Amino acid sequence: MKSVVLSCIILVFLFSAQVSAGELTADQVLKKSDDVANEPKDQDLKMKLILIDKKGKEKERVMTMLQKGSDKRMVKFLSPADQKGIGFLDLPDDVMYLYLPAFKKVRRIASHVKNQKFAGTDFTYDDMGTINYSEDYNAKFVEKTEKHFVLELTPKKGKEKDYGKLHFWVRKDNFYPEKIEYYDKDGKLWKVMERSKIEKVSGHWIAKEVEMSDLKDEHKTRMILQEVKFDTGLKDKLFSERYLKRK
Repeated sequence: MKSVVLSCIILVFLFSAQVSAGELTADQVLKKSDDVANEPKDQDLKMKLILIDKKGKEKERVMTMLQKGSDKRMVKFLSPADQKGIGFLDLPDDVMYLYLPAFKKVRRIASHVKNQKFAGTDFTYDDMGTINYSEDYNAKFVEKTEKHFVLELTPKKGKEKDYGKLHFWVRKDNFYPEKIEYYDKDGKLWKVMERSKIEKVSGHWIAKEVEMSDLKDEHKTRMILQEVKFDTGLKDKLFSERYLKRK
């Protein structure tokens, strides 16, 4: 009898959880997705990049990415030699900087050029910044599949974005953002980003491979995670113009 009662309690609990998840609004799903992506206090990543053109020719690069919280990120190239030292810094209030070693100068990235590609990759400066989609976009449901919430995101009033809309796949089991389709302002599909090999590392979800495909340029960039450290206590001073110039 006790086992029957226990089974009933478990079924009620599971059903309640499913109902609760089903009652989430699209904006709440998007916010949960942001929270999962930005859950670590800080992140220290090393990645290999493979740039692939329409003829299948590949170029490889290695870069590091540091992030603190949900609004500070620094990216630096380690190789090849002609790219080494190129750096990108994203700070709160939509402030971004670029460092080019050849000129030995840090320059602020103006709003009107944030849609340009970063160092030959298929990621724009805006794409390379920290992830806070719920701050910049309104969300509505397109579809609810067995495994995903599929959202359509449109820029909030006053938010200047190069994309007219995004289609956004969020996993139901962990709210991790798995796929994004980027549409231009004419409604045509422009780029697709897919995250794969999604695993939990040190208690946090992360994709070990990310691929961004530019359908217009017939070019794609694949990111392969080589090393990852979470919650190591990165200092605020690392996210500064001074450290952006450091080798």
